[in-house]
Amino acid sequence: MDVKGKTNDNIKTRLDIALYYNRKNMELVYEESWFAKPKASFMLKKNTQLLIYKWLKSLRFLDGHASNISRLVNIEDCRLYGMKSHDCHLFIQTLIPLAFRDLLPKGIWDALTEISHFFKDICSSKLNVDHIERLQTNIIETLCKLEMIFPPLFFDSMEHLPIHLPFEEKAGGPVQYRWMYLFEWLDITVAM
Repeated sequence: MDVKGKTNDNIKTRLDIALYYNRKNMELVYEESWFAKPKASFMLKKNTQLLIYKWLKSLRFLDGHASNISRLVNIEDCRLYGMKSHDCHLFIQTLIPLAFRDLLPKGIWDALTEISHFFKDICSSKLNVDHIERLQTNIIETLCKLEMIFPPLFFDSMEHLPIHLPFEEKAGGPVQYRWMYLFEWLDITVAM
């Protein structure tokens, strides 16, 4: 979404791409006395970003399903403020495939949808060992697809963690018994 101070698509990343990777379409272009940074294929134009933020502003959910995400949207700054962990889970699992379907190239949308479905499946209340093993295999391919799309600076240890989640699911059971939402909620009510 190209949020100032939050994006990893900067000059240093583009220099690393030229040095270590073979992605000519993402390298800096030298024009006369300055460098131009070509728009990455995963970046949205300003009018497209506004479209998404207006869509988020108009969303309504059932009572108790999610907080009112429309209150977290600031259209003028093109930012989301104050998202709780449950809101982030809802955004990743449900809204990403819907929001970006017609706005991103098919390859990028497919990879984002795969990671979205992975998190939705891993948070399921029913376990099937065969399905978990399939998730374990598929997440590796999905992360490889994401590595081919996004610059290397995007990836840190957090982007590697989904590889371990299917094993944790098999060892610990359904994730909702290990979630911290209840304790986060209790901390908020005790503080009030």
